[in-house]
Parts: sequence; structure tokens; C-alpha cells
Amino acid sequence: MKIMNNTYQNLMNRKNEIMKKSVGLDYEKYELEGIGFDFELMMNDQGYNIEKIKQIQKENMVGNTPLIELKNITYYARKYAKPGFGARIFLKDEAANISGSFKARRAALSVNQAKKLGYKGIIAATSGNYGAAVAALAAKEGLECIIVQECFDSKNISQPEILEKARKCEAYGAEVVQLSVGPELFYSFLKLVDETGYFNASLYSPYGIKGIETLGHEIAEEIMEKVGKFPEAVIVTNAGGGNLTGTARGLKDAGALDTLVIGASVNLYGLHMASDYDFNRKSFTTGHTGFGIPFAVFPDRSDVPRSAARPLRYMDKYVMVNQGSVFYMTETLAILEGMERGPAGNTSLAAAFSLAQTMKETDIIVVQETEYTGAGKHSLPQLSFARKNGIEIKFGNPIDEIPGKNIILPKNGSYLKHQDIDINELKKSYLKRFKDVDLSSNDYKYLCEELRIDISEVKDLMK
Repeated sequence: MKIMNNTYQNLMNRKNEIMKKSVGLDYEKYELEGIGFDFELMMNDQGYNIEKIKQIQKENMVGNTPLIELKNITYYARKYAKPGFGARIFLKDEAANISGSFKARRAALSVNQAKKLGYKGIIAATSGNYGAAVAALAAKEGLECIIVQECFDSKNISQPEILEKARKCEAYGAEVVQLSVGPELFYSFLKLVDETGYFNASLYSPYGIKGIETLGHEIAEEIMEKVGKFPEAVIVTNAGGGNLTGTARGLKDAGALDTLVIGASVNLYGLHMASDYDFNRKSFTTGHTGFGIPFAVFPDRSDVPRSAARPLRYMDKYVMVNQGSVFYMTETLAILEGMERGPAGNTSLAAAFSLAQTMKETDIIVVQETEYTGAGKHSLPQLSFARKNGIEIKFGNPIDEIPGKNIILPKNGSYLKHQDIDINELKKSYLKRFKDVDLSSNDYKYLCEELRIDISEVKDLMK
């Protein structure tokens, strides 16, 4: 390792330079005059078309995962729908990927790029499935690997799901660096990137997003083959926005231009993600509003100068479900369909169960991912951990759930309801950063592309 001046201030002053070097991308190339950048040029300038990405993933045991119709869950949803309503629910079983989640699609491209550019190792900051995916594919390609986790609170108490991911990363030979919750995560990660010279497998680089485009492509092609049309809706668990961005781009590229792209997050309103007190009072480490909303309204808060995850460019609808509903659907999937899967994809499944009841029987709604489950990711240890942290567990009406105080499982399927998040409010929050900026015509054009609205709507929201 290189010895260098890595004081906090020195690193922060050099962060753009460090990040640019660690992903092999000159982000300045894509900057426009004013507030914007050329998103499409950045995405299409990396030399990876859909066929090349599919080939790379195929060679790494990634992609071509089963698409399964959940007939029993569809029947269960129709029990609570009006006559003629209750869309057919399909699920893309991404647990079949090499590391047990859709994140392997992202990792395959990042690892391929690191290998191509001659990096000796790869590093990622993640408490989730992405760490396992990067570790697995780095091992396959003979690259060294470091995974940095935000893992425990000031009492040294760690969440069972995060510990589960750490064990999985270590099983693939990765070094896992575990940190307490708080601002030291980014500094520590930046310091390691600088000292090792490893490739930053950022979730927010073009490689991290383009790798997921194959998932949207496969969904469009397979549904068309099975039922002779594109799906009416695809529902995506939303956190940092990359899953939704990549899936939507793949759907569009395959011709599914009219398919609604719906984001779904777990409702964790009131819990601060960087709070030591709140850290262990939530039962979900990703796919929740604590990531989904901040990254939607300010995507460039990420670890690269310009994030390739831009959910407001693609999201048609955004919904949330409570924690108890996700646990309920996790058990429902196991009991009715014989599929035991982890909580991330079941966030979308819970929302799909409710949304399907508002759609016609002839409509198709696709839950675009599942994840593996294990000792720490299973519902029972999660609920036991919640109880130990003073969270009340009970059955009732999920709408009454207060994140950080209780977890309410639905009394039965009729109580499981999604709640809409007002996308216009998110767009207004996005625009707040520019309320005191003298915007040019090019700036307004950029904002129209970012928010998928016309200039008059941008100006109305700015007011």
C-alpha cells in the first residue's frame, strides 16, 4: 500500500480525483455548461451494448433466470379484488444467479471492467447483496476484493442480515471491513480506495446500471414469449435507484415502451439512516424510504461525481409498504408457492399483491427480482432482533405501523395495502437545490429530461 497524507480534509479535497481514478472514467467529459451533464452519452460511451453484456454475464453464471407465474398468490389476491380484477403476478427468480441476487448482474460488468483495465483488486461499500456479488465474481476472475460495511451501532450491536452478508463475502475470500454507523463510512472507504488503488465497483457507475439492463430486457422478451404481449407493469424494489434505472432502460430497449415502471420501498419514515439510535430500530437494510427518497431527489449524493442511477427519469409510480407486510408476503411466498426468499424482492411482491387487485385479470404485473435467504436474512431472526431492540410485534392493520416502535403484520391479505408516494413532491424536492440559481435554457432542458416533464411544469414546480 502507498503511504500518503490521508487526513480527512486532504481526502475530501481530493475525492473527485480519487473517484475518477478508481472507476477509470473522466466524468468531466460529460459535463455541460450550467447544472447538467450528458447522461445518455455517459451511459453509451462505455462500449457495452446489450448483447455484449449478456455474453459477459452468461460466462459468469449470471442472467437467464427463471420467470415464474405465481398462480397461487394471484388466486389469493383475486380473493380480495372486484370481479374481473386481479392481475396475473409473475416473478423473476434472481436468486438463481451466482451469488443469489440480481446484484450479480451489476458486479459481472464492474469486475469485467476492472479486469480489462488492469486493476489488481476491486472494492465496494455495501451492507447488502452487492458485496457478495462483487466478492463472488472477483474470486472467479482472480482479483483481490475488499467489502466495506456499515455494520454496527455504538454499542457494537450488528443487524443479523448484515452479519449474514459479511459471512457470505468472507466465504468468497473477500476481506470485510466493518464500521459503525455514521459519516466515517465514506471517509474510510475513500481512504481504502486511495491507498489500494483498487477499482471502485460503485453501485452508481454506468457499469453498475448497465449490468441490470439485461434484467429488463429478459422480462420484456420472456413475457412476450409466454403471453404474446409486454407486461402492463413491472415493479422494482427501490433504494439507490440503480435497480429501477437499469431495469427500465432494459425494458425500453426491448420495446416495452408502454410498460409502467413502479418503484416500491419499505416505509421507514421517521428513522434517520445515519442515526446511531435508529440504526437497529429498523428491520430492513435496503429497499426502504430512507434510501429510496433521498437518492431520488438528489442522485448525485453517491460515491461518484455523477450517478448513473436516475430513478425520476424512469419511474411512473412510487409506492411503499410497511415492514409487517413484507414479512407477511415472505411467509406467503413460502407457503403458497414453495419459494423461500429474502426480504428485498418481497418488498416488491407485497406491493404487487396490493396493486394487482387494482388491475384487470388480463393484465400482467412482474416482480423483477428475488434474493437468496439464509440464517440472518430470514424473517424469524429479523423479528427476534426487533423484539430485542424494544420493537413491538403484533397482527393488525399495517397502516397503523410506526417505524421504530412497532411492526404490524396484516391480520389477513385484505389488510395488505400499498400507499402512494407523490412523485410531484419528489420532483419539487429535487428542484429545491436550484431555486436560487439563474437557470439557462439548457439548464431547463436538462431538468425536463431529469424529471420527464415539460418546461412549463418545471417552472410551475419551481414556484
